[in-house]
Amino acid sequence: MNRRISREVNIGSLTLGAQHPIAVQTMYGDPLKSVMDSPWYDSLLFTLRSWATMGASLVRFSYPSHDLKDTFTAICADSPVPVVADIHFDYRLAIEALQCGAAKIRINPGNIGALWKTREVVRAAQDHGAAIRIGLNGGSLPKGAPGEPVSSIMASAVRSYLDIFESTGFTNTVISVKHSDVDITYDAYKKVAALCDYPLHLGVTEAGSIVPSVTRSTWTLGRLLSEGIGDTIRISISDDNFYEISAAKELLRTVGIERGGVQLISCPRCGRATFDSQEFVKRIEKRLLSYETPLKVAIMGCQVNGPGEARHADLAITGIGRKVFLYLHGELVKEITAEEAEEELFRYLEELS
Repeated sequence: MNRRISREVNIGSLTLGAQHPIAVQTMYGDPLKSVMDSPWYDSLLFTLRSWATMGASLVRFSYPSHDLKDTFTAICADSPVPVVADIHFDYRLAIEALQCGAAKIRINPGNIGALWKTREVVRAAQDHGAAIRIGLNGGSLPKGAPGEPVSSIMASAVRSYLDIFESTGFTNTVISVKHSDVDITYDAYKKVAALCDYPLHLGVTEAGSIVPSVTRSTWTLGRLLSEGIGDTIRISISDDNFYEISAAKELLRTVGIERGGVQLISCPRCGRATFDSQEFVKRIEKRLLSYETPLKVAIMGCQVNGPGEARHADLAITGIGRKVFLYLHGELVKEITAEEAEEELFRYLEELS
């Protein structure tokens, strides 16, 4: 697959662009509290470290109030991955977030206000060595000509905003053109990819809960990625961030862009199952995301497909009758109990990784 040639953009310790891996993003969804609330802040840092271990390279936070300055400054300093500030309406909040240490801010210049306000934000990003994402959403677009396709309106808006940025000498820019309509999203990214060489942040906005979001995002973003378009990705899901990160990584593996990590194969369970593969997968899937070695792991519930899948996996757990068996590289290693299965699986994973 030939990726679209995009320029390098630096976001703290992370670099985006065609010569670099596609970065997975997620967003913190709860209101921020005082950094002096130690239990809350310790829990937040634990969460950020967990997301980083799962494979998130960037984390975005809403920054809606000046009252959050001390907390946000601490987060920017302590986060294991670069922090992005999500800004709407108030250009002063964008400048303040940069002063706090945000490696990137996301703005829609169309709702920042007067042109001079956007220029002030751009200058502040230059002064702090930060990046800016021009983040357009379908719900906040300029008016186009009568009958003009929404995707064309989005692409034209991007070009006009880039002209503003480039007139100040600023090029550390990332672009997103998200819409809740999958066809508009696909067309908009295709048009923007043709009119500039800036890195593109892929996503479908307001995509819904797990099933609709993953389905719509896979259909839309999978096509773009397979055409070489995209430098960073977020699967927006109205649920736990684990699903966003795991869905993004799985999509990158499925289209052949990312080779590392565990590929999980598991059966949906049926009346023949004597080993509860569904419950077992729920217990282990978060831990599996922390492994970067390319491995295939099969979790099967009965004898129909269990041994066959085990032969093609690096490591497998399968239930046969009232017994549970562990396979390594297709060879039966040992019989174990269901209670021992998780510990034994990860013991062998550690040896393989």
